[in-house]
Amino acid sequence: MFRLGVIINPVAGIGGQVALKGSDGMLAEALARGAVPRANERARLALQPLLALSRPFEVVTVAGEMGERLVTELGLSHTIIYRPAAPQTTPEDTRAAARRMLETGVDLLLFAGGDGTARDICAEVGERLHVLGIPAGCKIHSGVYGVTPQASGRVAARMIEGELLSLMEGEVMDIDEAAFREGRVRARHYGQLKVPGDLRYVQAVKQGGRESEELVLEEIAAEIVEQMVPDTLYLMGSGGTVAACMAHLGLENSLLGVDLVENGRLIGQDLGAREILTRIQGRRCQLIVTLIGGQGHLFGRGNQQLSPEVIRAVGLDNIQIVASKRKLALLDGRPLLVDTGDEALDRALCGYRRIITGYRDQVIYPVANPQ
Repeated sequence: MFRLGVIINPVAGIGGQVALKGSDGMLAEALARGAVPRANERARLALQPLLALSRPFEVVTVAGEMGERLVTELGLSHTIIYRPAAPQTTPEDTRAAARRMLETGVDLLLFAGGDGTARDICAEVGERLHVLGIPAGCKIHSGVYGVTPQASGRVAARMIEGELLSLMEGEVMDIDEAAFREGRVRARHYGQLKVPGDLRYVQAVKQGGRESEELVLEEIAAEIVEQMVPDTLYLMGSGGTVAACMAHLGLENSLLGVDLVENGRLIGQDLGAREILTRIQGRRCQLIVTLIGGQGHLFGRGNQQLSPEVIRAVGLDNIQIVASKRKLALLDGRPLLVDTGDEALDRALCGYRRIITGYRDQVIYPVANPQ
């Protein structure tokens, strides 16, 4: 019988919606700001496709919030192989659980977390287990995750049903969170995991570095600024292309956060989801976003402040996407991706969308999550 290992980092991603840009060492601060854990719900989306499988399988998991609660709710047959010492779990619990998975032997280890969780898993199992991540963290640079939780579940389902999937080496990357909060990205390679390969479902490693096409960025910025309407709020998403728009306005930019601009003035900086909702309620608002280079994600990677509630409050017709043609070309024809955590909203965001690629220059490009 197929043995599926399940490990959930229950606090993964908890800092995202409250603009902390990470969860490592920030749990108390995140909770104080009103953050709500969501890793178990992300894992639920991944495990639900498994409920309809005809082939039997066994889940091997961790006690409490690290897996047991969810698989029990879903009615999945399971065995507990590790129990955390305290209700508040730690990275060491993740590592210890991964060690037990390796000792016990599982056919696929499915884990929910972010890059920090991937590091912990990699440190214990290396390339000795087949591993796949469920994206639940704030920052997901590693190439070991499904493009959405549902995609991770579909890959797991295909393995359980006995389909032949190639194995590929997924790179585990993580960044210095302290530098990240100061607007600097310092990524480091921590190893590789053996990931079941399906390029429709498994994301690429995020490409680092700043956009080098300075003239193109200036043209994009000029187009955005020229289109700005008086007495309208502009939510400026994260990333270097949006930062170029802020520089054109002469405004300070939180490169990895979300800022608020009105009438050419910076009126809010590095805002969390709750504050954004309060500030834009009842106002005309536009959202300026770009995609993550190499992966193609618009929402759900590093910009969880743009929550489903925020996106709906802005309105789908008021989202402006900016990117250079080179950035789009590097996707090699793959569509843009959305992973907001709200399936209905993800479906609504799919389709062909206009992307501003220069001054008076646009292209049409698909947003299409894998089915």
